[in-house]
Amino acid sequence: MAEFIPFRFKVSLLSDSGGDVVCAGQFSEVTGLEVTTEPYTVREGGRNWGGIQRSGHTSFAPIVLKRGATSVHDLWAWFDIVTRGANYGYRMSGEITVLYPGRAAKAALVWKLKNVLPVKFKGPDLSATASQVAVEELHLVHEGLTLERPAAS
Repeated sequence: MAEFIPFRFKVSLLSDSGGDVVCAGQFSEVTGLEVTTEPYTVREGGRNWGGIQRSGHTSFAPIVLKRGATSVHDLWAWFDIVTRGANYGYRMSGEITVLYPGRAAKAALVWKLKNVLPVKFKGPDLSATASQVAVEELHLVHEGLTLERPAAS
């Protein structure tokens, strides 16, 4: 049984039209790998000791990508295209790959995102007295999250 290290991962955003990688890797943090199903209770006549539980609407948390600000403007360009109405429906697919420790880029888990859309871009906080790296973040919503577990070798 292998344990995973949370800092060994890579992110790829792919165009839905041809599967070309638009943006890849170099993120310091990914949050929001979360799926929630709202339960609902069905009451049944004569069953006084409790209702029957069913799963209801499933929702996905926004994915937040953080990285050091760079001269590459791929995330901003995508956000800008979508928000300015030039192509408000331009969606991508996403893959977040967790890598095995000590193996050369061998995938342990692959989270796949469907119909990804940027909804918030946050530029770095600027301060003349700061000593940390300037970080930008992109918030993404999506319509599906699946988990693939490639065979270990």
